[in-house]
Amino acid sequence: MTDFETYTIASAPDAAKPILEASLKGYGFVPNLYAAMAEAPAILEGYTTLSSIFGKTSLSETERQIILMTNNRLNGCKYCMAAHTTLSQMAGVPEDVIAALRDGSPIADPKLEALRKFAIVINESRGWPSDAQVEAFLTAGYTRRSMLEVILGTALKTLSNYTNHVAETALDDAFVPNAWIASVAAVAE
Repeated sequence: MTDFETYTIASAPDAAKPILEASLKGYGFVPNLYAAMAEAPAILEGYTTLSSIFGKTSLSETERQIILMTNNRLNGCKYCMAAHTTLSQMAGVPEDVIAALRDGSPIADPKLEALRKFAIVINESRGWPSDAQVEAFLTAGYTRRSMLEVILGTALKTLSNYTNHVAETALDDAFVPNAWIASVAAVAE
């Protein structure tokens, strides 16, 4: 595959530098995903802006991570699965939920499981859920607003997962303890 540069703040294109500086300030390091995205400052800005917007949805942190990690698993993104496992742990997402998301098993909480299933449907159907799938989601206690927020999270993960695939982004040291290997990723390669 094409070798992508892992930019530093000093070597990055000028338009990417403020975003990389903000990530250093916020995370204490520049994630390799951001360093790879710096190649095209527009995707870096788009990803970080959309990520911020996704944080403003009506969904809880656990619900947002369910959407993100479900997409990471379905897309076979090793980098994002490790990163979001770490972020979920830091945010207090229950360990049983994290474990279920990593291995694709059902979540014990019925409402959260309905969200996981709907995130799968949106990803796998490319946004064409059946009437029955929509009804199951709404019956579980979610809304049409939530439905659109699942689509937002799916779009966010498309940006990062696909970037990591083409850039073959190396895991940051902070995420190595949560490295993830999946059969989906092996099939995709």
